[in-house]
Amino acid sequence: MAVKVLFLIIFFTVMILIGVSTRKHAHNVEGFVLGGRTAGPWLTAFGYGTSYFSAVVFVGYAGQFGYKYGISATWAGIGNAMIGSLLAWRILGRRTRVMTKHLDSRTMPDFFGKRFESRSLRLAAALISFTFLIPYTSSVYNGLSRLFRMAFDIPYGVCVIVMAALTCVYVILGGYMATVVNDFVQGIIMLFGISAVIFAVLHNNGGFIQALTTLSEYDSDLAVTSGMHGAFTSFFGPDPLNLLGVVILTSLGTWGLPQMVGKFYAIRDEKAIKAGTIISTLFALVVAGGSYFLGGFARLYSGNAAILNPDGSVAYDAIVPTMLSGLPNILIGIVIVLVLSASMSTLSSLVLTSSSSVTLDLIAQINKKMNEKKQLITMRALLVVFIVLSVIMALNPPTFIAQLMGYSWGALAGSFLAPFLYGLYWKKTTKASVWACFISGVGITLSNMAFHYIASPINAGAITMAAGLVIVPVVSLLTPKMDKKTVDDIFECYNATVTVEKRYSLEEDETEEEISEEDEENRENAV
Repeated sequence: MAVKVLFLIIFFTVMILIGVSTRKHAHNVEGFVLGGRTAGPWLTAFGYGTSYFSAVVFVGYAGQFGYKYGISATWAGIGNAMIGSLLAWRILGRRTRVMTKHLDSRTMPDFFGKRFESRSLRLAAALISFTFLIPYTSSVYNGLSRLFRMAFDIPYGVCVIVMAALTCVYVILGGYMATVVNDFVQGIIMLFGISAVIFAVLHNNGGFIQALTTLSEYDSDLAVTSGMHGAFTSFFGPDPLNLLGVVILTSLGTWGLPQMVGKFYAIRDEKAIKAGTIISTLFALVVAGGSYFLGGFARLYSGNAAILNPDGSVAYDAIVPTMLSGLPNILIGIVIVLVLSASMSTLSSLVLTSSSSVTLDLIAQINKKMNEKKQLITMRALLVVFIVLSVIMALNPPTFIAQLMGYSWGALAGSFLAPFLYGLYWKKTTKASVWACFISGVGITLSNMAFHYIASPINAGAITMAAGLVIVPVVSLLTPKMDKKTVDDIFECYNATVTVEKRYSLEEDETEEEISEEDEENRENAV
């Protein structure tokens, strides 16, 4: 217990010190929200990765999908790295940074308002962000409950309140820079932590080959693979179609999440984007790939009463804590800090995105006389409000809290992904198509929550995003276009002057030197 408590004290102390040391970057709105757009590749890449992977992924999704799909759940982690990180940085990174700087846009709703010249679009996007980011924030706490009960035997509520209070302190002090610097520290912990945990869990099960052999003896109870032996160690697992839905939602979904795309707004320059792409992809491979790979061995614990609900059903959130319960105390301490790191980094990014969006895109649009000082005060006050709301919801979670993240991702990415992507690349994207996508994303999500016509919230989210990618171009072709000159002025930002350095070969340099020496000799002879 002393080791675990010591780890926590060191962790929390470092977080607060970083908040204090980054205060100088948060004296104006640009600094508080985007860190003055000066974040380098390491800070941005780790900030992107740690905002991506929270306790929901490590504890909830890894346990749930690992139990359902076995080793093939690792495809979700690979998809997160290739689609959610590599392609996201390649396709969105540079264009987002260039166009948002050109439009002086600080948030995703602000981008929609200025790109499509619509104040009502900006307000609608801000309302969607606020509505669906708060339940997402609450779901971040959910992965901590069983883990802390296992490690410390302390009430879940105490953990939630302490974690929320500390996050609140360092974000209020340092804003965006405090968030990304802490994300960098937390990311290093996550990299080492997940590697150590995988090694220890496999060791406890007789090593990798023995664990895989034991897992192959479990038969799938799904109709699509009924009777198949070794389904949980197969390449695509027992249910490839639903696994594809998981990959799409958890990978492509990041392209439309405000707290993720916002990282591209703040990165420093072109060179930082190229380096950040590589760093972010490798980070995702280790953390996401490792988490889902670890969860793939969940069936090895299916006989353990600790992972069962009173009615005999599997408690997915209890699987990973049960896998970790037999580890040495020092490793459990590392895991606690790992999960706290994943959760606090995501939480800080979410509340900063929520408070800045509501302040700049709702309140400041209604109260036009609101100066920068008042905006900063309002953002800090709303940070506290949002954290309190998320704590209240986390302490009294609805029965569907585990599914709530899927609904939140589906609504946010279903509404924002397509119009944001097309808005960066396609001049013919219309305001009406953005409205259509907003209505589709929120409409499908809310109606499915009420009527459950798509059984899985994961698949519902994936369908919502895919629908948006079709709706935007179709509606854009059928509705009035924006003023051509206005659109051309917006896209002019991509036409930058590039300076090319001319390089000379070594042979050319030597030839020039020989000619110069010969000329000098001729001049001397002439004299």
